[in-house]
Amino acid sequence: MSKSTDERGRIYLPKEVRERFGDQYRIVELPSHVALFPVDEDPLDGLRAAVGDAFAETEADELKAEAREAISREVRSEARDRPQDGAE
Repeated sequence: MSKSTDERGRIYLPKEVRERFGDQYRIVELPSHVALFPVDEDPLDGLRAAVGDAFAETEADELKAEAREAISREVRSEARDRPQDGAE
């Protein structure tokens, strides 16, 4: 499918696409192109649909806490690996 932007840079998606994938999309810029990825109205429902019942017994607050902790660990790890000012 090929679409052009209008004078304001908008792209109009056909009704069939909107009915299949929804009205909200994340635009991802890649080195050679851009991609549209549908965004679920409820991201947790989308996650559960993608992974089945792996999180069926897990509450949203628990998922958020675990995600925040994982991000914190990653940031601390990157900070430890970064060269200090003046050190080469």
